[in-house]
Amino acid sequence: MQYPEKWLQHNTLGEKITNNLRLNIISGEIPSETILTENQVSSRFSTSRAPVREAFKTLANEGIVELGRMGVKVLGLTKKDIDELYEFRFLIENFALQRVMNTFDEEKAKEFTKIVQMMELYAKHNDYLEFSYYDLQFHESIIIETNHKRIQYSWNNIRHILLCLLIVATKKRFMEDKNQINKLIENHRQLIDVLRSQDNDRLHRLIEEHSIDTKKTVGDAYFQ
Repeated sequence: MQYPEKWLQHNTLGEKITNNLRLNIISGEIPSETILTENQVSSRFSTSRAPVREAFKTLANEGIVELGRMGVKVLGLTKKDIDELYEFRFLIENFALQRVMNTFDEEKAKEFTKIVQMMELYAKHNDYLEFSYYDLQFHESIIIETNHKRIQYSWNNIRHILLCLLIVATKKRFMEDKNQINKLIENHRQLIDVLRSQDNDRLHRLIEEHSIDTKKTVGDAYFQ
């Protein structure tokens, strides 16, 4: 399993190592309780220990590894971790959507529709990586539209883990139930319509439904 190439553009070596390890940990390819050493990882990536040390610190700050003297112990994510992550995500998104809806117009509707069209394209091509990228880009675009620095900062702290969880869940959906992908695309189209209509009650219901569905899908993919 790997990151979408678009996500890796302009990354430093340390960031690339971080992204690779994060996805391998969250996907379960590197199991919990595994010990990773600086020498081991630097050899794997044919690099010095400095960017590996940088990667270990980032992953420790995210709570998915625990720093030790010679490396790290892999912690992974518990169900509680994922529940808290998605509760926090939808708290941020709820605020962001309410704020964006006040200034939402046809020009913005076209921009968001283009992202959904890219999701449709990659769904047809069975490309779960690119689909995941555009799925998260849709939600990230909402955060950016708020023009709210603190919301953006909070989002940046969780966006990488969200992408990894999304990749794992989306791959499972593509393999086991493609109808769920069509439903997901339709949910995004409905969200554009709600923003266009500026219907607060309908927006609240849609966010709640999307929150419950996403948490369940990610949880099922991660813990089965």
